[in-house]
Amino acid sequence: MAKLSVDKTLSKAKTLAKRGEIAAARDLYTQILQSFPKNKRAQDGLASLKSGPNATSITPALDQKIRHYISLLSAGQNAAIVAQIPSLLKQHSKIAVLWNIYGVALRASGELTKAQHALAKAAQLSPSDPDIYNNLGLTLHDLERQREALSAYETSLKHRPQDAEVLNNYANTLKSIGRFEQAIEFFEKSLALKPSYAKAHFNLGNAYKEMGQLDEAVDAYQAALALDPKFVESINNLGTVYKTQGKVDNAVEAYNAALKANPVFASAHNNLGNVLKDQGKIDDAKEAYHKALAIDPHHAEAHRNLSSLIKYKEGDAQIKTVADLLETPNLPTSERCSLHFTYAKMQEDLGQTKDAFDHYVKGGQLRMSLLGYDITQDKQLFEAIKATAPSIKENAPTLYKARATHSPIFILGMPRSGTTLVEQIISCHSQVHGAGELTLLARHGHALRNGQEAATAPAILQLRNAYLEDLEKLSQGKPFVTDKMPQNFLFIALILTALPEAKIIHTRRDPAATCWSNFKHYFSANGIGYSYGLSETAEYYNLYKNLMMFWEDMFPDRIYHLDYDSLTQDQEKETRNLIAHLGLDWEEACLHPQRNTRSVATASQQQVRQKVYQGSSQSWKKFEAYLGDVFEGL
Repeated sequence: MAKLSVDKTLSKAKTLAKRGEIAAARDLYTQILQSFPKNKRAQDGLASLKSGPNATSITPALDQKIRHYISLLSAGQNAAIVAQIPSLLKQHSKIAVLWNIYGVALRASGELTKAQHALAKAAQLSPSDPDIYNNLGLTLHDLERQREALSAYETSLKHRPQDAEVLNNYANTLKSIGRFEQAIEFFEKSLALKPSYAKAHFNLGNAYKEMGQLDEAVDAYQAALALDPKFVESINNLGTVYKTQGKVDNAVEAYNAALKANPVFASAHNNLGNVLKDQGKIDDAKEAYHKALAIDPHHAEAHRNLSSLIKYKEGDAQIKTVADLLETPNLPTSERCSLHFTYAKMQEDLGQTKDAFDHYVKGGQLRMSLLGYDITQDKQLFEAIKATAPSIKENAPTLYKARATHSPIFILGMPRSGTTLVEQIISCHSQVHGAGELTLLARHGHALRNGQEAATAPAILQLRNAYLEDLEKLSQGKPFVTDKMPQNFLFIALILTALPEAKIIHTRRDPAATCWSNFKHYFSANGIGYSYGLSETAEYYNLYKNLMMFWEDMFPDRIYHLDYDSLTQDQEKETRNLIAHLGLDWEEACLHPQRNTRSVATASQQQVRQKVYQGSSQSWKKFEAYLGDVFEGL
């Protein structure tokens, strides 16, 4: 904004203020301050505005104090505002701008409930002020009262619909409750108004990441970094996407770049630990988690990640630290959830099964609440899949190639049923690349699978071509590539119709062991909401079992069923049968999956670094006394 333009805008704002058009004047002053945060005339003009129709007049003395508090707010001196402004509010309780300043300072100080009350008071006094409602929305978002936050943003946008910041904040709250497509729409509206808004690019990347649209997420993060090369959160999240894509070296490079820009960025140390853990570098991973916790002893995710690498004994200092954190009031729900899972693991290691069980239950309840999970959604999904499957099978496209250059091997089943071990075994073969848990089918085929898009032969052929094109990029030149996303059992009709050369390995394990292992694990992915309730887990298992029977009837002899417990009891026989079924020559390396050095990014990563062992399917029985009859119908 040129100086002449600034002068004209200031003059217009002053004229509007004299006419009593306070909201319009405030918009112009705010516009100037977005480009020139230290513009004194805009700061003074904003401070001098009256606070709405219900406010009393602002005297010159009070105006001077308001300007003082705005300058403190700009300088980040929130503690001084929180300490000083209440006495002023006793004398001037009907001045909305004072309540607004107080609420913003309280939020910055972490006093969210008080901030919400102050901002609600400001909104009551000045019901047409979009800035107040934006601040109220931010505070309600922090309090995890997302529906109310959306309502506050909507009120702000009603008065100022072209506000890029409020549109971004609104989208961010939509994202937090899983409304990703709608969130992306509003992030894009924000960026259309303000293309240089690095934070909106970053948040757009987060939404794409949550949806599994990883290439789009990379583009958004890189757009944020082009605007702000030292945006460490964007560098950090770019590393997380690279990790998910299997680009381990790129991920490490990104985390190190974030730490170079900010050596005390705890989340980057934590994420670097995750990559090192996936690579089997356990001591290095522990060191990274300890660095994160040295910087931020409250980092709940680092506590949880570290706990997966430790066998706890009485007196370990981290146990008391986590117990104390759980007693912290006003702890964000997501952090409390992680800490419950961490403490449950600690108590299980100590043999305190009742305490462990109680904390698994509490952590699961919080996680299910955060995800907004309702098993009715999955019941409807399974019915839609069954209803759509016959039309998919009937519309198989004509294929002109005998087989793809890179043939997929799908390893699927319930999570925690042995899929990771089976992929480790198969990927030991010289002709196979283990690509891990791919989101390709969900990205390209969910609308076809659910019946939202007509399952025509051209649509199925398009899915085939898109899947194989993406698979080739991951193949590392190997003729066979594993896709170990367990939930691909939901896509079997599409797999066998679009990719008839594919092999499907269905792993299964003792039902009670599978369900318990699902329940006790914290999954970083959001699509496994059933697992955080015991009855929901058992119910989901029965939905899965019924669907697998449906597939077997529809596609007889097309699915190879591998029993995890049989594999651990007679490893060589089951491994030889598996390799023969895949049409591969026998290689002795397949008997030694613990020697496989590939990165493993699942909850089973520690088990598959060991020799194949028996007995893991019995570990749930030490909790049997607390389970009631929840597993009886499996």
